[in-house]
Amino acid sequence: MLKIGDFSLLSRVTVKTLRYYDEIGLLKPVKVDPFTSYRYYSVEQLTRLNRILVLKNLGLSLEEISRMVNYDLTTEHIRQLLHVKQSEIRQRLEDEQGRLEQVEKWLRQIEKEGIMPKQDVIVKKIEAHKVASVRDVVPTYHDIERLFDELYPHLMGENVQIAGPPIAVYHDMEYMEKDVDIELAVPIAGSLPATDRVKVGDLPVVEQAACMIHQGPYETIGESYKALMAWAEANGYYVAGPDREIYLKGPEEEGRSPEDYITELQLPVDKK
Repeated sequence: MLKIGDFSLLSRVTVKTLRYYDEIGLLKPVKVDPFTSYRYYSVEQLTRLNRILVLKNLGLSLEEISRMVNYDLTTEHIRQLLHVKQSEIRQRLEDEQGRLEQVEKWLRQIEKEGIMPKQDVIVKKIEAHKVASVRDVVPTYHDIERLFDELYPHLMGENVQIAGPPIAVYHDMEYMEKDVDIELAVPIAGSLPATDRVKVGDLPVVEQAACMIHQGPYETIGESYKALMAWAEANGYYVAGPDREIYLKGPEEEGRSPEDYITELQLPVDKK
């Protein structure tokens, strides 16, 4: 039998790791001296330890490894576990490939223009919101003000706690010169009775949205949309739902310059 230090040297696994494997029942010593608490291992245990290390290098968690080496799993069960790990690794590779492509694009732009990109795009999940909303077909995009003038006085009159900045949802899946289908939604806390015009419910979750911050007047927001759409196309995404605008800073503060307006553009996307 080998003391834990000798077994550590032979296996190239630290004493600390061997003690931890003992604690969790993954690799127990063949003997523990009742007086000194020294752990002793056998050479035959190297086979089990090597199996543990191989599975760990494949990316399996210690819990998964424990199930594979401690229990009499069927070949089919082991195959399923490895298929799941295979899928996880492939997904990580795809994610890293996407990051690599973004780094390369930044490098090309910096090398070409000598500056950092002016607009950053991030793909993220948009959680659901409880909102009060008004939806209508208005003559032009600028006429969204009508919805503000309708919704906010109603919320103030009901003493509703507003829980976030207003959100515009553009339900048309293309640019409209007139008759624009817009929903104005305001996150709320607490209850609010619905009316024929004001609806209360959840603004649904968006699993993936390409998001960009637009700073400046609303009249120039079209340029940011062009950049966002170009980014989505270049990165293999297609539009998967109505786009949203989150009005983080706008004309609600008296004296604020339109140059200081901040709007987040959210474009639901999916991979082609």
